[in-house]
Amino acid sequence: MTESPDGSERVPSRDRRRFPGISSRSYEHPADRSALVALRKLSGFDTVFKTLSGLLPERSLRLLFLSDSVRVGEQQFAHLNDMLRDACHILDLEKVPPMYVNQDPQPNAMCIGLDEPIIVVTTGLVELLDEEEMRAVIGHEVGHALSGHAVYRTVLLFLTNLALKVAWIPLGNVAIMAIVTALREWFRKSELSADRAGLLVGQDLEASMRGLMKLAGGNHLHQMNVDAFLKQAEEYESGGDLRDSVLKILNVLPRSHPFTTVRAAELKKWAASRDFQRIMDGHYPRRDEDKDASVSDSFKDSATHYADTVRNSKDPLMGLVRDIAGGAGDLGGKLRDSVFRGGSRSGGSGPAGGKGSGGANGSDGSGSAEK
Repeated sequence: MTESPDGSERVPSRDRRRFPGISSRSYEHPADRSALVALRKLSGFDTVFKTLSGLLPERSLRLLFLSDSVRVGEQQFAHLNDMLRDACHILDLEKVPPMYVNQDPQPNAMCIGLDEPIIVVTTGLVELLDEEEMRAVIGHEVGHALSGHAVYRTVLLFLTNLALKVAWIPLGNVAIMAIVTALREWFRKSELSADRAGLLVGQDLEASMRGLMKLAGGNHLHQMNVDAFLKQAEEYESGGDLRDSVLKILNVLPRSHPFTTVRAAELKKWAASRDFQRIMDGHYPRRDEDKDASVSDSFKDSATHYADTVRNSKDPLMGLVRDIAGGAGDLGGKLRDSVFRGGSRSGGSGPAGGKGSGGANGSDGSGSAEK
């Protein structure tokens, strides 16, 4: 950020389009937006969540970061402070959230808090990304703050920790994990929303792509290629048979974030969309219109998104869903061929060799960056 000649106003450090009064609805993923609009329409919902503040470890987290991390400001990590103020200026977020740098070699960033959001980035992330890549990350976290994600993310963090503590209680963990699983599904969609906010702040798609590649493969850009990286996402979606489709679901359920290649593909697709271009041209929902947002319209957008996903997906399971919806004649044959595709058969009775398909890798996604 730089100051105007009279010192009264800060403006972006390079020429970027600003979005006065922009509503988070303009960049939110349809599944994320429909859930949030519905929650916000519930009378007293936010009040109920905030009454949990006595149970949630928010105060201890704030004290922990204040006492054992470095608070970003004009005298500490000044370049990050400039990027933070820049991001808030572009997205027209009046109150700049406090931001901390935490010593941790794992590249990570998060936005949490009930009363007020706070942003935390790790030293691993600061050392991994260049300036434009980091700008997209900070825009990502400011997008979370503008969307009000911090409250729900804090609740998820608390419930995840609680689930670990009560895992030994018979049935005690089942109900909590059901809630955690539902919140994680929303959380993954909220990450796609925040990636879009990061692009609106950085306004540099290549930098956003580089940042996601580095999260996947480290600081070895000379060994990586964006087109090849995106091709991985296409191969992941379309490859394999029904067994692989099931394993994909099992692999993603414990994760709080979508897979990195999928995030890159989703962001590139949105950057090429009419919706993105309209925002860049200054046509977007305003914050002062949020109170009039239609819940039914948001659910229609979400339903349309999922319908388009099923219709256009190359995943074998989604293909089977289309066949079922279309009333495929030889559904049993299609199912058999899909499951055993590529495997040898003996007399048509089943796969030979008895090879197992393996299971989910069991990863809880803790190694993936919060960004």
